[in-house]
Amino acid sequence: MMAKTKSDMREAVMAVAKAAVQAHGYNALSFRELAKDVGIKSASVHYHFPTKGALGAALARRYTEDGATYLDELLVKSQDPKWCMDRYAEVFRAALANENRMCLCGIMSAELDDLPPEVRSEVDNFAAMNVAWLARVLKLANPDAAEHVLNEHAMAIFAAIEGAQLIARGCRDIAIYDRTVQTYRQTGLIP
Repeated sequence: MMAKTKSDMREAVMAVAKAAVQAHGYNALSFRELAKDVGIKSASVHYHFPTKGALGAALARRYTEDGATYLDELLVKSQDPKWCMDRYAEVFRAALANENRMCLCGIMSAELDDLPPEVRSEVDNFAAMNVAWLARVLKLANPDAAEHVLNEHAMAIFAAIEGAQLIARGCRDIAIYDRTVQTYRQTGLIP
């Protein structure tokens, strides 16, 4: 049997930590529990992530990078705003469908006052990335709109989708998310 590399161990810790944060929030992260779940010693977690803040920042950064890559790929596939928005809403729905989890940065946002500065910064980057992408999609639907109008509309969509996810999770009912997103469409919030 081949030994796992340091990179494999780091990735294993990241995967377990991501699932833990999405299920229970940043404050529930425990190096001892992560080590147990990965099958390593707690000191090994500290080797890869000296502090909980370093781990939280790495998680949020990776989540943002992966999200940006996925969203950019959507715009390569299609310039249809409705199609893009459908795929966007599906991403947040998928977290709920995965054991009633939350968007990683959304759940961290709820704990903002408890986050170290490096984690807060990465959570802010996630929000900014989402708003910028949504503004690009909205521009496709309304090319003559002013940039500040597109940005405000994009922030409203981002907040609405995160909020719908949070409420559906709290009620443990994914249908609430679906109905809410449909209502956003009917009222014109989402193209």
